[in-house]
Amino acid sequence: NLFWAPVLDEGVVKHYRIRQLDEGGFFLSRRRAFSTLSEFVSHYTRTSDGLCVKLGKPCLKVQVPAPFDLSYKTVDQWEIDRNSVQLLKRLGSGQFGEVWEGLWNNTTPVAVKTLKPGSMDPNDFLREAQIMKSLRHPKLIQLYAVCTLEDPIYIITELMRHGSLQEYLQNDAGSKIHLTQQVDMAAQVASGMAYLESQNYIHRDLAARNVLVGEHNIYKVADFGLARVFKVDNEDIYESTHEIRLPVKWTAPEAIRTNKFSIKSDVWSFGILLYEIITYGEMPYSGKTGAEVIQLLGQNYRLPQPSNCPQKFYSIMLECWNAEPKERPTFETLHWKLEDYFEADSLYSDTNNS
Repeated sequence: NLFWAPVLDEGVVKHYRIRQLDEGGFFLSRRRAFSTLSEFVSHYTRTSDGLCVKLGKPCLKVQVPAPFDLSYKTVDQWEIDRNSVQLLKRLGSGQFGEVWEGLWNNTTPVAVKTLKPGSMDPNDFLREAQIMKSLRHPKLIQLYAVCTLEDPIYIITELMRHGSLQEYLQNDAGSKIHLTQQVDMAAQVASGMAYLESQNYIHRDLAARNVLVGEHNIYKVADFGLARVFKVDNEDIYESTHEIRLPVKWTAPEAIRTNKFSIKSDVWSFGILLYEIITYGEMPYSGKTGAEVIQLLGQNYRLPQPSNCPQKFYSIMLECWNAEPKERPTFETLHWKLEDYFEADSLYSDTNNS
């Protein structure tokens, strides 16, 4: 039994997991439990005792959780009139097309992917989108609706105003992102992936470019399943192998060899994502071609430990890169490892050395 408690520390929100004992007590660390939440809060208002700060006054709730649907009609009828969607501001472009901040029905802020004509078969996409629409988790980008009757096809999703995690890491590197935030990012992504794992669903293209950043340090997994239906053409990332195009530097060796993906190949990709997080968005295997990476992996080469990367964090990365897929951890295990990352060190204390 657990729930989350966000704490604001000098403008940065940190998420703590409050757990409940079977007999009813509440705790952050097992060394100190409280019989009621009132006692719990009272204690941490007097002393930080491992928290980043002492608890002060409650924060105003400024973020409304994203709804799962635009309206009751779009639960089932999610092909909507493109005239109901207004494109306001171009947020960026990716391998599939452009991403816009938009407004649906002049009321609801949304994100709109406008897809390049010919980038995929509409029927294949609609089959995949049917599954994507049913996947609902706080750490997954929610698909709201589609416009597929003419080009460009629109994919309407919840809006994450800060863009991709890759750009966020590169732009804010060293200024306001440190190990505490990096572990939190990784834990949130692992939470979303653990849900996909529980649904027997495979992402196929997990990377920092496919994680989006929202307000108040919220990170969500995006574009799950789309790699199955899109014809990708970004040669910097998607390289040809066996007459198909793969993000080789993020792809597990067995998936490169056979073009067969699994949740365990997603775990390998998660290890590469951890490398991106800890290096502030560096390209993995920088300076090497996809062919060189494939050759190195065949010799059991692994990305070296970055200079600023704690051994504990690097050990999690190495577990994700086990040559035997069955020996890689589950996302559920990765999630709790990252959630409990600092617990042995009195919760978030001395984070640069943990």
